[in-house]
Amino acid sequence: MQLTHHYDVRVTWEGNRGTGTSHYRAYGRETRVEAAGKPALAGSADPTFHGNAERWNPEELLLAALSQCHLLSYLHAATQHGITVLDYSDDATATMETGTDGGGRFTSATVRPHVTISDPAQIELADSLHEQANRQCFIAASVNFPVHHEPVTVAAPSA
Repeated sequence: MQLTHHYDVRVTWEGNRGTGTSHYRAYGRETRVEAAGKPALAGSADPTFHGNAERWNPEELLLAALSQCHLLSYLHAATQHGITVLDYSDDATATMETGTDGGGRFTSATVRPHVTISDPAQIELADSLHEQANRQCFIAASVNFPVHHEPVTVAAPSA
């Protein structure tokens, strides 16, 4: 049985500096991203595209979604295989190329999870579960570029 899920957000432009989009440098790229019952995210364009560096840009949000989705898929896989994860962090990166026409696209992303587990005998199994997590991540399955993973798994020191 296939289930359908729907998501709703509201994105509002906050960059009218008084003359709207009268010319390319006349307007700000500030946005607000909202969803019911959640704190708002302050967004903008990447500074390269005249955005505000103090706000999240769509490219960072896409990479954050990939990273968070991989993390959640990995934790689920670990639970299914009897692995106790004690800590998880990721230093994810992505590459985007732009063309002379002003358009662009992501060409790849790499998640670099650093995972701490409780049992040193399960390190090899824990590393292998990133393949499963990548297949089960809804976001990775939805993008048209490869999502690589370079995990580091360690065991917590014995007490």
